[in-house]
Amino acid sequence: MHIHDRRTYTVESVTNGHPDKVCDQISDAILDECMRQDPMSRVAVETFGSHGHLVLGGEVTTNAKVDYKKIAAAVYRSIGYTKPLDIQVFIVEQSPDIAQGVNTGGAGDQGIMYGFATKETPEYLPTGVVLVHKMARRLQEAREKKEIKWLKPDGKTQITILNNKIATALVSTQHDKSVGHDEVTETVTKKIIAPIIGSLKGVEVLVNPTGNFVQGGFEADAGLTGRKIMVDTYGGLICHGGGAFSGKDLTKVDRSAAYMCRFVAKNIVANGYAKECLVSVAYAIGHIDPLMVHAIDEKGKSLASLVKKHFDFRPLAIIERLDLRKPWYQATAAYGHFGKKGLPWEKIIKL
Repeated sequence: MHIHDRRTYTVESVTNGHPDKVCDQISDAILDECMRQDPMSRVAVETFGSHGHLVLGGEVTTNAKVDYKKIAAAVYRSIGYTKPLDIQVFIVEQSPDIAQGVNTGGAGDQGIMYGFATKETPEYLPTGVVLVHKMARRLQEAREKKEIKWLKPDGKTQITILNNKIATALVSTQHDKSVGHDEVTETVTKKIIAPIIGSLKGVEVLVNPTGNFVQGGFEADAGLTGRKIMVDTYGGLICHGGGAFSGKDLTKVDRSAAYMCRFVAKNIVANGYAKECLVSVAYAIGHIDPLMVHAIDEKGKSLASLVKKHFDFRPLAIIERLDLRKPWYQATAAYGHFGKKGLPWEKIIKL
């Protein structure tokens, strides 16, 4: 299993106002509130938004007292949406006493998780992935600072790289109906794309290719937690086990083991053992030890023995090593879970 050739590829990102991302942020805001009050909380919260309605579902085992509706409404408003939402809650709350039989430290589910790092950028991520998130984040910043007054919260960005050069930069952004397509194109090119990408010589620039984009968010589309797993990770450039992150506490290996794989890959690269590293791990439900821990460098050479020597992939060991019982999570729910400062799985250690 080689890390695939990355001279030519396309990656995308979305703004914090994209319907799927609104749902991720609400799910993680609920997780954070549970963690703040009760670090031993067990949380699995799904959010679904569609045309004026928001549904919260899932299971929570916690001593925390959480007003789910209030948190969801606050996140929705903080993103920049003002239309009223009818919020319904179908979250089953279990007493922590019932759950104590599960706390033996085994994996909460079966599954495969992957982590990746490359020396290509200071963020240890592929260039396109870094730039495409920066462009999406720049849309949010220009809107919140009122640099571009007619920007609205919903939006998407995309970058195509051909033979290691940026070939296409694409931005679709929601806007006020008072502004015409030409102005949107000109302003977004100048204030969003150029500052991030630099020279646009030889770059095809596409802005709102369908024309107008006035309706956005839950008015235009439904949104769902966990539907942007490639945006959340490595843009589809490496494998993905399929498990989403947001709304899950860190006893869920879908999340914690993917963070651990990133931590390990990044530290192998940062310590000079590889230019690129892909780490994978697999679990069986109820088993404490993983079924497999594997790692390869950019040439496909195994680094598994190095990984096993330095890192412990048992679920509770991961939680301890990365200090995962803290309210870290809403910050991860837009613009990717990796490459950001201040997150424990991004920390560089000495091997």
